[in-house]
Amino acid sequence: MTKHKHRKYTKKVRLWLILGLVMLIGQVVLGGITRLTGSGLSITRWDIITGVIPPITNSDWTEAFELYQQTPQYHKINSDFTIKDFKFIYFWEYFHRLWVRTLGIIFIIPFILFLIKKEINSYLVKRLLVVVILAAITASVGWIMVQSGLVDRPWVNAYKLTAHFIFAMLTIAAMVKTIADVYNFENKPKKSGNKFVSVLLIITFLQLIVAGLMAGMKAGLYFPSWPTMNGAFIPKVLMDSTHWTWDNMTNYDRYDFAPALVQFTHRMLAYILLILTTIFYFNKRNIIYTRSKKWLYGVYYLVYFQVFLGIMTLLKIKSGIPLFYGVMHQLVGLLYFISLLFLYFSLRKKSSNTRA
Repeated sequence: MTKHKHRKYTKKVRLWLILGLVMLIGQVVLGGITRLTGSGLSITRWDIITGVIPPITNSDWTEAFELYQQTPQYHKINSDFTIKDFKFIYFWEYFHRLWVRTLGIIFIIPFILFLIKKEINSYLVKRLLVVVILAAITASVGWIMVQSGLVDRPWVNAYKLTAHFIFAMLTIAAMVKTIADVYNFENKPKKSGNKFVSVLLIITFLQLIVAGLMAGMKAGLYFPSWPTMNGAFIPKVLMDSTHWTWDNMTNYDRYDFAPALVQFTHRMLAYILLILTTIFYFNKRNIIYTRSKKWLYGVYYLVYFQVFLGIMTLLKIKSGIPLFYGVMHQLVGLLYFISLLFLYFSLRKKSSNTRA
């Protein structure tokens, strides 16, 4: 693979890619709202084409509601729902699906035009193909996740929700890499500290996996306190080796072992990220390359804000996860991950980061 001079992409191409990233962030946020409002199982069919049109007539709504009434969620949790209640949860799931369809249109039409005008090269086409493949996998895993909540359990499977979330994160990471290449992010100084950022990224990715499990298991509801977990730094259930069984991990909604383990791990990883990000910030803030400095500031302030939101989310729990704090916690965590990726790519040494 040969090196070549950086290609200058047009402003329209750059803005288009940034818009794509913003739309992907919006999709994740909508996914969080859908989950926290209990809306994810309201649409029981995966109609890629016809699903664009929501129920319009009273008979359409009645049919959709009757399909929902066949689900475990309706029988075990929402048996008192009226059509009006159903329309509320249907809206968020529909909006979530409509958003991703809109994202597809925003991607495809400009892509074809840029390709015809030769404003994008083969390298960018390959990078975008990776994004599309990951997005398609994310959508497919999303439907598998929904199906897991239509039989027996009234909620989607936590592990399948986590897989859906992680593929969404990989899609965003691929998009960030593409944007970093288009903007020719690179580092001039020889000592960039990028190995340290790599460690932060690995820990952050582990934290994202645990965050997905936190959401899927509704682990926050079991220990809604801070700095302790219901009075103990390490929950008693984790101190008893007899609880460390695979059955407790798979049947997480019947016993509090798995939620306790997941929330404890989530907290510890948050503290580790807070400490390591702070150390890196104070070691590099005066010597880091100018372009990278804004991303360094970003990850530093975002990690503190994220920890604060996590604590507030726990303390504000009453009958369920508070919508505002829950969504903000997810959004800021995503922005931290994105800023850390941009920091990593801006610190890389000069190389052939775009190819013809």
